[in-house]
Amino acid sequence: MHDLVNLSRNLRKNQTDAENLLWRHLRGKQLAGLRFRRQHPLGRYIVDFVCLEKRLVLELDGGQHGEEKGLIKDNERDQWLRAEGYRILRFWNNEVLANLEGVMESIRSNILSNPDD
Repeated sequence: MHDLVNLSRNLRKNQTDAENLLWRHLRGKQLAGLRFRRQHPLGRYIVDFVCLEKRLVLELDGGQHGEEKGLIKDNERDQWLRAEGYRILRFWNNEVLANLEGVMESIRSNILSNPDD
């Protein structure tokens, strides 16, 4: 677990441009008054962003996630997260960079469509 904490700290220090941009719009309870955490350990995984209150995970994917090995790892991870009661929204990095407003609306509508989480 200690290694995961160190890795998550390192990931926070070295965010991608897309992660940095999205974080600027999630931090400080800016979205629906909800607290999001970034590069947060859940089980043996580190998720890009999570709202623990809503059990919502946000993943930002680069090109490696479109390759077979990445797809297999993502599927395994998503299955574990769903079994733990989390919902997962995935966005491509370029989608965040080119259409942040659309990404934020997608997150907002997902939260509003699941108000009792």
